[in-house]
This record gives sequence, structure tokens and C-alpha cells, in this order.
Amino acid sequence: MAEEWIPKTRLGKLVMEGKITSMSQVLKSGLPLREVEIVDMLLPDLEDEVIDVNMVQRMTDSGRRTKFRVNVVVGNKDGFVGMGQAKDKEVGMAIRKAVEKAKLNIIEINRGCGSWECGCGMPHTLPFKVQGKCGSVRVTLKPAPRGVGLAVGNVAKVVLRLAGISDAWGVSRGQTRTTINYAKAVFDALKNTTLYKIHPKKKDKLKIVSGMVGGV
Repeated sequence: MAEEWIPKTRLGKLVMEGKITSMSQVLKSGLPLREVEIVDMLLPDLEDEVIDVNMVQRMTDSGRRTKFRVNVVVGNKDGFVGMGQAKDKEVGMAIRKAVEKAKLNIIEINRGCGSWECGCGMPHTLPFKVQGKCGSVRVTLKPAPRGVGLAVGNVAKVVLRLAGISDAWGVSRGQTRTTINYAKAVFDALKNTTLYKIHPKKKDKLKIVSGMVGGV
């Protein structure tokens, strides 16, 4: 039986007391998210997927040390997604640590019906074109009409699917074979969906929503 969670941070206490009841409120509170239990409580249906596992070695005075580096993406397929990276001597423990870090790095994204070819009014794709970068990798994501699916690379598909985007077009440049940089660039692009200020009329026209909206 799991131990009862006793919050140690101010944010955790507010969640436990019922003063904060959603992940959107958590991210807008301005308080640091340092307890995984907050995410587990507010987003119980969160899914995780390993996108990269690498063996890394380091020479020390006592010999060669080997560890596994794991990159994980988590998401509820409805407006929230996170990424995390961790190392450990055992793959299982590295995955567990990476999942916890991904939960603490979770972000809320904007979705909409930004394709001029669609106009269905459902938040199934990106609200507008966004770009993201990491290292040499540059990613451009564009809204796509309903039914197109995810016309992007395999790594990007995982990130977008867990974020709750079902249709998108994507273009990438740089060393996209570097899986983690590619994933981080896509994550950066999704983060940018919330950075632009949008006129209320435009927001209504594109049916832009933040975070969870239920089944799309």
C-alpha cells in the first residue's frame, strides 16, 4: 500500500487543502512545482513513453563506470505534456527518475482549428504555425485539417500525440537523428503556442483552447 502523501511545499499544501484544483491553476500560480504527487493527483490519467535509451560511460580512478541515460515524454493526450531525462546504473530506475522529472517539467499547450482548409471548430490541431529549436535542430509545426494525422517524424509523433494534437504538418532541419534534440525542439514549439498574444476575436475564430477540453 502506497504511503499517504504529506505535502512539503506551499503549492502542495494548497493542492491538498483543495484551494488549487487543476493543473492549469498550478502552472499559473507562479509557485515552483517540486512534488510529483501534485501532478499524480491532478492528472491521474497521465501516460508516459520512453523515446530514447543510451548507454554512457565515464572513466574514473576505479575504472570504467557505465550508466543508462533515458529520455521520457509524459502527457494526458489532452493539453498537457512534459519531458524528462535521467541517468542510473539500471534502466528501470533511470526510467522512473526520467518520468518524475518529466512530470515536474509539464506544460500546458494551446490547441485549436488553425487550418484554413478545415474550419471544423474542434481543437484537434495547432492554432497557428509555431517553431522550436534545440541544438542544431529547427522544427516548424503547422496546423492541418482534420483527418490528415501527424505528418511528422516518429519522435515528434510521440510528443504531439501525448500532448493531444491529432493533426499537424511538420518540417525539420538540422541533425534530427539526434533524438533528444529533435524531441526537445518539438517540445519547445508546443511551449510557444502559449507565448503569443491573440486578439479575442481571432481566438474565438480559431477555437483556441488551453489545457484540457475532454475528448477531441
